[in-house]
Amino acid sequence: MADRYAEVAFTNGYQFTQGSGYELPEYPFRPPPEIASGETSHHPIVIVGGGITGLTLACALAQYGIQAVLLDEDNTVGVKGASSRGICYTQKSLEIFERLGVYEPIAAKGIQWSVGRTFAGNDEVYSFDLRQQSAYNLSTQPPFINIQQFYIEAYLVDRIYALGNVELRWKNRVAGFRQDKEAATLTVETPAGRYEMRADYVIDATGSHSPFRKWVGASVTAKKGDDRWCIADVRFTKRPPVERHTWCDPAEVSREDVVRERLARQFGADAGIEIVWVGPYAYKSECVDAMRHGRVFFMGDSAKVVSPFGARGGNTGIADADNLAWKLAAVMKGRAAPALLDSYHEERHEAARQNVMVTNRTARFLRPATPVEKMFRTAALGLARKYMFARQFVNTGRMAVANPYTRSSACDSGGGQSVQNVSFLWADGSKGEVNDLLRWADGRLLVLVFGSHSAASLGRLRALTATAPICAVQVLGNDDEPGAIEHVRDPKGHLQGACHVFGHAWALVRPDSYVAATGETVDASLVHAVGQALGAALEEEAA
Repeated sequence: MADRYAEVAFTNGYQFTQGSGYELPEYPFRPPPEIASGETSHHPIVIVGGGITGLTLACALAQYGIQAVLLDEDNTVGVKGASSRGICYTQKSLEIFERLGVYEPIAAKGIQWSVGRTFAGNDEVYSFDLRQQSAYNLSTQPPFINIQQFYIEAYLVDRIYALGNVELRWKNRVAGFRQDKEAATLTVETPAGRYEMRADYVIDATGSHSPFRKWVGASVTAKKGDDRWCIADVRFTKRPPVERHTWCDPAEVSREDVVRERLARQFGADAGIEIVWVGPYAYKSECVDAMRHGRVFFMGDSAKVVSPFGARGGNTGIADADNLAWKLAAVMKGRAAPALLDSYHEERHEAARQNVMVTNRTARFLRPATPVEKMFRTAALGLARKYMFARQFVNTGRMAVANPYTRSSACDSGGGQSVQNVSFLWADGSKGEVNDLLRWADGRLLVLVFGSHSAASLGRLRALTATAPICAVQVLGNDDEPGAIEHVRDPKGHLQGACHVFGHAWALVRPDSYVAATGETVDASLVHAVGQALGAALEEEAA
């Protein structure tokens, strides 16, 4: 794999922009071995679609050591001739990218920001600084980074080639699909000919025009409006404030000259504006009613489509991939029952519906559909100019956060909350992060025991680690004494707070950095929670 990586690796200084558009990297097509052999191959996992969602899943599987094949009908990242697409990446996505080993180039290339301002006319009616909010300020990753989507996709490609395990097949278009009790069969077309391959599981990451919806008969709840929006990619030679600016004023901005005038009015005539790309956007929302159909899993835009307000599109696809990756890895390695895979729909469908609802509300605030909605918006903006209490009603995009899971069969009492990538101290006093613990656990569940516990309790925990796929760590405060298991120190209480527990307690943390369950004492409740998180009951004797 090393020679192939050398052919396609791109440095952080590589610029995918040239002139008035984008020049994207191209990856080599190689005739699949099935064409020469004439045989139908069999693979445990086939990912269809090489966008940010499919590549995130592929990278996560590669890091877990799981064999898979990714098929993409193109031979590049991004979309040729189109805009940068996704641009804003949330703290949760950045934490996932850090765990996968691609955060550093993203942070070096992108622009970090935390301040947002909303304007109505010439008045600023609302502003926020996310670094001052508890939901963001403890993670080692910033609240947001703006960077063109194709850069992240390219970094993921580089990382996948470096890790191995996942084969990337460019210019391989899936033209047919069927599934039975034994496997799924894909018909694939390439420049070198057609072939078939079989798979235990197929992941559809092909986007909003997914053919798999029709092939499996997936029903979709959809809403399409007559709204028309404008998306523009702009390069500044004089950098404007590193902030999100939102205007509540309707404007005709379908032409480059109008975009240029609007930006010059906001940032000054000397801002040095270069229009890279301008294009229209039609508002719609879609959500498949079931994110699993037999051996097929929908994720990213294949599963749901939301408007871009609050950065809830690509970021939710990244979270889809992170959620399914550890579950597939656990099942493939025999650590979890296949029933665990059903929780993917339970958790990510809840998140998809929440994000569709939130973005629909934003769209209606920005472009009211009825006289009553318009009256509400006018009143909210008028009051917000004078009174702070009214600013909460100005909805120009509720920024994306890690969605909680309230209906999951894989989460027990106290579970379903995301754990931020906060810092702690290793036993030797060096600094560590939550992602370090998750990488150390290597796809296993992580039990964090906070404070002092009896020798019997810690002995019970050691016995459980010998029979179940879990790793255990005692988290000590300033005055606690270590027991007979691995331990770290949390002098500021950030790790305990991130796990949403207080006092002497435990938290069961999943590989996707979500709490599966919490409790006060190390007893049968922990054994039950471990079994539930793995999709199968554990015997009490395992403790």
